[in-house]
Amino acid sequence: MAQPATEPAEAAEGPCSAPLAGPTVHPVDEKLSTSRLVPAALQHIAAMYAGVVTPPLIIGQAVGLDAVGMTRLIAASLLIAGLATILQTIGIGGFAGNRLPFVNAASSAGIAPMLAIAETTAPGHQLPAIYGAVMVAGVFCLTVGPFFGRLLRFFPPLVTGVVITLIGVTLMPVPVTWAQGGDKTAADFGAMKYLALAAFTLMVILLIQRFGKGFVKQVALLLGMLVGTLAAIPFGMADFSALKSAPVAALPTPFAFGAPEFQPAAILSLCIVMLVLMTESSAGMLALGEICERRTNGRTITRGLRTDGIATLVGPVFGGFPTSAFAQNVGVVTLTRVRSRYVVAVAGGALLVLGAFPVLGAVVSTVPMPVLGGAGIVLFGSIAVSGIRTLSEAGLDDSSNIILVAVSLGAGIIPLAAPTFYVDFPAWAQTVLGSGISAGALVAVLLNLFFHHLGTRSHAAAALKSS
Repeated sequence: MAQPATEPAEAAEGPCSAPLAGPTVHPVDEKLSTSRLVPAALQHIAAMYAGVVTPPLIIGQAVGLDAVGMTRLIAASLLIAGLATILQTIGIGGFAGNRLPFVNAASSAGIAPMLAIAETTAPGHQLPAIYGAVMVAGVFCLTVGPFFGRLLRFFPPLVTGVVITLIGVTLMPVPVTWAQGGDKTAADFGAMKYLALAAFTLMVILLIQRFGKGFVKQVALLLGMLVGTLAAIPFGMADFSALKSAPVAALPTPFAFGAPEFQPAAILSLCIVMLVLMTESSAGMLALGEICERRTNGRTITRGLRTDGIATLVGPVFGGFPTSAFAQNVGVVTLTRVRSRYVVAVAGGALLVLGAFPVLGAVVSTVPMPVLGGAGIVLFGSIAVSGIRTLSEAGLDDSSNIILVAVSLGAGIIPLAAPTFYVDFPAWAQTVLGSGISAGALVAVLLNLFFHHLGTRSHAAAALKSS
């Protein structure tokens, strides 16, 4: 008797599985041809590269590293991102890996507390103190991660829709800063030449989306950034100096910056950050599950968070930082509709190569910030659209649901609208509430409990059914 083709990926894989081109293969498990695979993977690399190198650049400058040290730090960040992404997409049995087109890399959410650790630690001990706290945070994630997987029932589409929308909205300042030149301290930050280049890149992407066909339309983001970079060259806005100074190869050395040191205050702050990252990573998995039409269950979240924990624990050995989901790449999947996890696995392999050979990574870094800004408007905006689409199917005809969404979105937008709103709050509260994604997610979950899990069973059942 024929079985319906709705089995999860784990059950469908193996030597006896259906042909790759057959109708039973879910888009997430599709293995694309090389001509489609490579450009799609490059699009992911282009979207995430600036984000991956941001934490090591900022932390490295704060602790006074020289050019060689900065190269090591950036290479380590790329290598750990590559390993974590491959582990996440390919997986190890039922132990680790969510097997979604999910990118893992060093998160910018940990920059502020790591800078605080650096400021309160004696020179020469700054990175060891940071890495000791990061390693403990990795152990903390591995310990608490399975508990997060059991909380899935508290994340109905009503809650995930709010979180997905906030991911897109809270990321929007990033491409706006890129479009203005990227460096807020520069004298020409926000100059018209930068805005014009960003607008030109955006226009190219829109034209390709409008008139392109098939695969050309799918790689509109990559083509737009390529055309934007070429357009920047005659105006001297493309900097290729990194190609000359970058070493050809730079393999990481274990504990190159010193053995880890374990300071209680530093550990506490990074564990709080890890809770925020776990919330954002879980939200990202739920969002990507919706986008890929493969609903995320508790086991998937547990395996995904376990990957975060492993990467966060192992990363400091080579110079890495707290690792979590990269929302930029959720936007790539949303925009291109290329949902194959093998595309992202190849992108992870490319990150490994970029980390081992910094001169190759320097090629990617030649894309001007305004070009990234123009592409980022489309990229991050598409994430918000996915959240709005999820909310449209979440029963907004119910007044309780409307209030839930309104208050949650408001809580998530506060850090954007008023960055100093929580300045007098305790440090731990600033860490949690200062992120629009984690604040909005927390409020949405609490209000979902209040409206749909407390009170009469009949009311809760009806409300949950609508959401």
